[in-house]
Order: sequence, then C-alpha cells, then structure tokens
Amino acid sequence: MSDHHTYKKLEVVGSSKKSIDDAIRNAIRECSVSVMNLEWFEVIETRGHIVGDDVGHFQVTLKIGFRVEGS
Repeated sequence: MSDHHTYKKLEVVGSSKKSIDDAIRNAIRECSVSVMNLEWFEVIETRGHIVGDDVGHFQVTLKIGFRVEGS
C-alpha cells in the first residue's frame, strides 16, 4: 500500500430536466460506469437550456477526481 495517492481529473457535463442536483448525480452515475475510484467533484459551471419561456434542461460542468489505481 502506498503512503500517498495520485489523482486524475476529467471534465464532464451532466444534464437533467429536473434540477441542478439531478444533473450532478446523473454525471457522476454515468462516469462511475466506466471510471473506477471516483473520489470527489467540483462544479465548474452551471447553465441551462431554455425552451420557450421555461427551463428545458439544467446543465452542470463538473471536474471529477479519481484515484489512479495502485496509488
């Protein structure tokens, strides 16, 4: 076992028709399918898609940190 950890970050955009919170959770859920050792996230940007006179989608840009295997 290492006495330190090394991390990588990836940037993704999650979306949801419901809420910003749901957009974040959708992005993390999708990343967890193909990326192991997810550890943390940062919200970098929040925006939305407008349809007519209402919010169509909430969009959140995240940086997701994951631990490099073996570190």
